[in-house]
Amino acid sequence: MITNIALVTVYCLDQDEARDFYVDKFDFEPRTDVTMGEGFRWVTVGHPSQPEIDVTLMIPGPPLDPDAADFVRRQLEKGQMGGLGFRVDDCRKTYEDLSARGVTFLYEPSDRPYGVEAVARDNSGNWLVIVEPKDFQPEDFR
Repeated sequence: MITNIALVTVYCLDQDEARDFYVDKFDFEPRTDVTMGEGFRWVTVGHPSQPEIDVTLMIPGPPLDPDAADFVRRQLEKGQMGGLGFRVDDCRKTYEDLSARGVTFLYEPSDRPYGVEAVARDNSGNWLVIVEPKDFQPEDFR
């Protein structure tokens, strides 16, 4: 039986720079950095409050075929890849704190039916959604 989600993948253009971004800007902790076989490098980070979830920082390549890896790389370079969603207690304060750390935001905090949301971009082009959730009903979206 599945007990929890343990691993998610975020594609990046440079594993060192991506690791440093999440550690320095979002206070993640470095977890794994090993080279396995023909230069394949396994790099993970994670949030200290969630030791059960690792974020793999993956360079586009195997197991993707060359065409798929090239597509992912182009999407990253254009800033059109999805990334992670973060839950926060205070979106506006988090926005101010992260902006002061040099995080680029695509959208400032805005009220939405599900809470207050801001959208940032990591240093590889992934979108990062930051949400201060609130209770909502499906009708709130009409």
